[in-house]
Amino acid sequence: MTSVIGKETARPITPHSILVAELQKTLQLAQESNIPAEILDSLRQGVQLAAGLDPYLDHYTTPESSALKALAHKTSKEDWGKRFSDRATVRQLEQEMLSGHLEGQTLKMFVHLTKAKRILEVGMFTGYSALAMAEALPSDGELIACEVDPYVAQFAQDCFSESPDGKKIIVEVAPALETLQKLAARKASFDLIFIDADKKEYIAYFQLILEHDLITSEGLICVDNTLLQGQVYLPPEQRTANGEAIAQFNALVTADPRVEQVILPIRDGVTLIRRVA
Repeated sequence: MTSVIGKETARPITPHSILVAELQKTLQLAQESNIPAEILDSLRQGVQLAAGLDPYLDHYTTPESSALKALAHKTSKEDWGKRFSDRATVRQLEQEMLSGHLEGQTLKMFVHLTKAKRILEVGMFTGYSALAMAEALPSDGELIACEVDPYVAQFAQDCFSESPDGKKIIVEVAPALETLQKLAARKASFDLIFIDADKKEYIAYFQLILEHDLITSEGLICVDNTLLQGQVYLPPEQRTANGEAIAQFNALVTADPRVEQVILPIRDGVTLIRRVA
């Protein structure tokens, strides 16, 4: 997912942050070698341009609320490795899974622009994106968040209780596909759907949403991690299982005549999808 409290994490996890790290490594190697000055100057300029982008975007994006900042801070302080080894969580988690400031404010803007009143979040983690979107909902709005892990679901709900907007969020603790099927059986529909769960199930989420009209005719589907560390456009042999799953998802969406879509290079990639047929 992203930076935790508006600053880049130590481990590069997005295409851009990985590129910055590679450029910095190349510059260091060049400085230790007998490289012509003009090449070093060019490399320094490249590093400066690349490394300055994320901090600039962060600085000139509307600040996160105090509730979101507190949630991000609490997430960053949690020992997720220990929680998994102690079997408190059902899968290995890490603070980088948080959506973070820039993406949170982007999602919040989408809620405002679409005038959404009902939102479905497929995959919640500690609730940063859920709370960011809930802050943009009207007082009678509702967000249903799917989360498979009871520990992080409770972690998120504790954070939600500290915000006046937390009461708009309903957390469903179960595998996302199971919750989607239950919602489909109830003929539920949503104005905005944010997908950020098991990457290998993205195609199943997408197909179920369209086939059961879980998204309204004018609704917006937002899908996270659709650039997945750049793996989707690197050679297939350089992809992880998740990278291959996202590459297949992107290809399927592109070929589907029922929708049109655009990939935004925000953080780890966010795809916007709307139904046209």
